[in-house]
Amino acid sequence: MSTNAELLARREKLLGPNMRVFYDDPVQLVRGQGVWVYDADGRKYLDCYNNVPHVGHCHPQVIDAICKQAATLNTHTRYLHEGILNYVERLTATFDDTITSAIMVCTGSEANDVALRMAQAVTGKTGIIATNHTYHGNTAAVSQLSTTKPPIGGFGGHIRHVTAPDSYRPTGGSAELNAKAFAEEVEQACQSLITSGHGVSGMIICPSFVNEGFPDLHAGFLEDAISAVRKAGGVIIADEVQPGFGRIGTHFWGHQKAACSPDIVTIGKPMANGHPVAAVATSLEIMGAFRNAFGYFNTFGGNPVSCAAANAVMDVIEAESLQKNAEVTGEYIRAGLKKLADRHSIIGDVRGSGLAIGAELVLDRSSKQPAKNQADRVVNLMRESGILMGTNGINYNVLKIRPPMPFGKPEADLMLSNLDACLQKL
Repeated sequence: MSTNAELLARREKLLGPNMRVFYDDPVQLVRGQGVWVYDADGRKYLDCYNNVPHVGHCHPQVIDAICKQAATLNTHTRYLHEGILNYVERLTATFDDTITSAIMVCTGSEANDVALRMAQAVTGKTGIIATNHTYHGNTAAVSQLSTTKPPIGGFGGHIRHVTAPDSYRPTGGSAELNAKAFAEEVEQACQSLITSGHGVSGMIICPSFVNEGFPDLHAGFLEDAISAVRKAGGVIIADEVQPGFGRIGTHFWGHQKAACSPDIVTIGKPMANGHPVAAVATSLEIMGAFRNAFGYFNTFGGNPVSCAAANAVMDVIEAESLQKNAEVTGEYIRAGLKKLADRHSIIGDVRGSGLAIGAELVLDRSSKQPAKNQADRVVNLMRESGILMGTNGINYNVLKIRPPMPFGKPEADLMLSNLDACLQKL
């Protein structure tokens, strides 16, 4: 078995430099089951981070569906096959009546790339609005939406970034003024795009703002911002890659909890429990405009094996009541984190919904100064104790707890007790 040092050297040689790995002492994983993963030495780790194995690592029902379909047929969508139709019918039934059709692709990046082109096709404009601390993928088009690593040559003139909402440090000091300030900035972005000649094709957001650190925003927070975009002629794209498929507990989709109705919805990572499949869902009108404007085809998107895997995930979510589990366990975890905050003043804020949870670490609660280095230290201490989690947020000081959906109260207790011990070491 290769050592970590040997694997890191091979990675740099074969995959290129600057390939990020988690933790100061990386974990060499060889197996997963449910909410647990195992390293090359046989040590097991509680997975509090990975949303891709949505219904649990190596779920037997998903594996069985993949194997059976792979042993029967796998080809692309220029042949007729019921699998993709059955899945899209099932998927679109989870949205409101305006979302009736979908394009199947392979990754969230592709889904968001297609969504941008849909917005262009239906509006005839190219301007797009995103927050200044988001991530929507890594194609040439969607990488322009992220400010964390500016593109070579700078951002295109058709991009406008608005300040990501922060519920812990709300603009104006209240939730209402925070929403108003966000909407005003979106409206200014619309006017800027119109003045520039690009016009407004739309705004793309994660409705739960997961990369922004799980801010607690009231239902209707986005209402005025969405109105401004639609008044300018644009459409709303909801990137549901992270909050979707019941993760937020109270609702199946993040935009439903946010009380908004997007024109286009993109989904990916957890859709097939790790099998590479994603989708863009929208109205027949927008789909028709896109099909007329672009000659789009995806060889692997919507292949029978991918659709079988995605359909099996939906079966498991329903059969094992995983959305309800996310709601109940999530509430339990947040209550436990608030109790820890009573003992550890470094925890400034606890927030999130379902099994999408953030605990923001600060140097001082009165100043709310971000404790980024301490957050990094906690994540590494937790890894040493056998618990895997990460960080995110505007200042990268939010502990990111986003486990597979079968994660229950026993696992929550283990995570909380270890976190208590790790915080005591700071």
